[in-house]
Amino acid sequence: MNKATVQHCETMAEVRQHIDALDDRIVALLAERSGYVAQAARIKQRADQVHDQQRIDFIVDRVKAMARERGAPEAVMEATYRAMIDAFIEFERGEFTRLKEGAGS
Repeated sequence: MNKATVQHCETMAEVRQHIDALDDRIVALLAERSGYVAQAARIKQRADQVHDQQRIDFIVDRVKAMARERGAPEAVMEATYRAMIDAFIEFERGEFTRLKEGAGS
């Protein structure tokens, strides 16, 4: 746990208030990330480029290292990022299909 940024809480209401505030920031960042994923779908030329295992491995290794540096649980970061990446791959596949089929119309 990064003690420099995590505030001490006395009640569950305080804990939940901090978690809700973090969720507000996380959702905003994920919305921003989805905009870049949508651009990736536009830029990529072939459907087989949507899933890039080398890039996935790089991201997972990177976030695990960042978690380690911050004293956060690496397993949680890895599981979270793998699930998020899987969901974004599905989103990108849909965007890729929509854009490429739209271009053929």
